[in-house]
Amino acid sequence: MSDYNDQIAEHRLATTTKSGGRAYVHPQDVNGRWTDIRKRMYWLLVIFYLVFPWIHVDGRQLVLLNLPAREFYFFGSTFYGQDGPILIYILLGFVFFFSFVTSLWGRVWCGYACPQTVFIDIIYRQIEKLVEGSARKRDTLEASGWTWTKIWKRSLKWFLYLMVSLHIVHSGLGYFVGTRELLEISMHSPTENMTLFLTMVVMTGIILFDFGWFREQFCIIACPYGRFQSIVMDENSLIVAYDKRRGEPRKRTIGINKEDEGDCVNCNRCVHVCPTGIDIRDGLQMECIACTMCIDACDDIMRKVKKPEGLIKYTTELEQDGEPKKISPRVYIYVTLFLVCVVGLFSHLNLRKDLKTQFLRGSKSPFQLIEKGNSEKLIVNHYKLKLRYFGDQKLNLELKVRESNELGEMAIIIPELPIEIENENLEVNVFFQFPMKYLTNGQRILHIDFIDKISKKVIKQAEVNLVGPIR
Repeated sequence: MSDYNDQIAEHRLATTTKSGGRAYVHPQDVNGRWTDIRKRMYWLLVIFYLVFPWIHVDGRQLVLLNLPAREFYFFGSTFYGQDGPILIYILLGFVFFFSFVTSLWGRVWCGYACPQTVFIDIIYRQIEKLVEGSARKRDTLEASGWTWTKIWKRSLKWFLYLMVSLHIVHSGLGYFVGTRELLEISMHSPTENMTLFLTMVVMTGIILFDFGWFREQFCIIACPYGRFQSIVMDENSLIVAYDKRRGEPRKRTIGINKEDEGDCVNCNRCVHVCPTGIDIRDGLQMECIACTMCIDACDDIMRKVKKPEGLIKYTTELEQDGEPKKISPRVYIYVTLFLVCVVGLFSHLNLRKDLKTQFLRGSKSPFQLIEKGNSEKLIVNHYKLKLRYFGDQKLNLELKVRESNELGEMAIIIPELPIEIENENLEVNVFFQFPMKYLTNGQRILHIDFIDKISKKVIKQAEVNLVGPIR
């Protein structure tokens, strides 16, 4: 770990040693205004994630994503796989929202809301600190051989990691399976639900590997957001940066007179608290997740040496160059596209509240002939009526033929009347029974009114093509 604590050369990653091996980062603790804000945000997100799937209202889980059934339940509303436009609006909305946030506030997502940062900092690193001690003690333990002390501490730490990972994964599966169903399934043998069991094992392994060992390497190597930010950020975006004009040259710099030294005391405290191991004084780097730990660490040192705070601070590249801060045109573009997605989403949600109907032939034969008592033959057409309605009020529907005065002997046979529907997809068998005399050249178009039994209003109209033998 001595390589990590030394000044990092520009040609190598901060988490690699001079020999090319991995330098395990054990950031020191830091307190301050930004740290307090982050921790409150972290706990809010962790509690929301772990507790939210266990909340049920009126017997239903608030959020349930039933992928096999392609049914998604959100806060009292049910969505189905055929609600493709809604998914498109949501996905595009997320893309443009993150583009807007990143272009304006930089990597605030990485530092304040990313699950990788949140779980590692507020849970896994706290377990590591509880078992192995302070950052200095963890550095010493990392560098030592496999003594009995190291073995039992590492074993205990990874056991606790495993318990936490299992709870995280089960809470996540609860969003897709249902927490009550998942709790019941957990009481049974794994062989009864092998697919779900294997999913849990694989996901637990991934979480354990990532949060317990891979950690900052994911941010540096695998995370696509670090690359994405380089596209949407510019010189107007907010970044965490070191004020070189004020801090340089640093104290104890060879060949510099004391009266010419800047405010940076060269204590490396900003490096020691960084979770990705970078030196913020080297300028903007892709590994920086804008967690602001270096800001709190530097402000603490500045207070001790009686210097103004803000040597490391939130700023923009323009402000660093002495120019006034301004909002880039791309910010307006992203927020406009995001609002378009929001308007499109709510417009589509409102359209879902309309009753949608579709008549589909319900049998292989287009019609059937049945005998009437007086030897007259009647024709029967079988249809499957598909209804879709997601309004706030329950509907009690009745079907009426608009040409009822003309077709007095026309009969509509439905197993249950009225048809009750509320916030769901529904399929109903409908049989049209009529004499052959109503057909012209073997067919006739009927106009069907859907009437709300309570209000007596026609809320939907549809057409049905009756068929029979050609006379």
